[in-house]
Amino acid sequence: MAENLENNEEEVLENEETKETSVKDLMEEIEKLKKENEKYYEHLQRTAAEFDNYKKRVSKEKEKIYSLAVGDVVTKYIAVLDNLDKAVSTEVDPKVKEGVELIQKQVQDIMKELNVEKIATEKETFNPEYHDAVMHIENKDYGEQEVVEELRCGYKMGDRVLRHAMVKVAN
Repeated sequence: MAENLENNEEEVLENEETKETSVKDLMEEIEKLKKENEKYYEHLQRTAAEFDNYKKRVSKEKEKIYSLAVGDVVTKYIAVLDNLDKAVSTEVDPKVKEGVELIQKQVQDIMKELNVEKIATEKETFNPEYHDAVMHIENKDYGEQEVVEELRCGYKMGDRVLRHAMVKVAN
């Protein structure tokens, strides 16, 4: 019986050592897994931020492409608007003139919906970003580089110039 007690005591000691080693190994494994988890979590955060930036960039590019496409189409219709302006200013049958004015108004309303606006010219200071000077006059009644007359109206959509205004400028 004394032998059995000794054997039992040895087994208990071995079990306790094994448990301590086992607990130590488990704690090390937990720390290792925590570090790995943090690494994956940081990677996930970076990936999410990159994806968010990608969505924003694609959205801006989409808006820019849409704006460019609309601007290109509107530029082609500016000539139509010019012809409607000429038709309204001519002497024709009042009913025909009224019809042309209605069409002109519709086109102008569409231009407003698309954020297309005329470039201001008369009494403005000449600005080469918006104006195309085709004539210069010497006249002391006007200020330096003042637009005297608009020869052809210009249009812009936001900050983008669709067509420069053709103007006469005083020197």
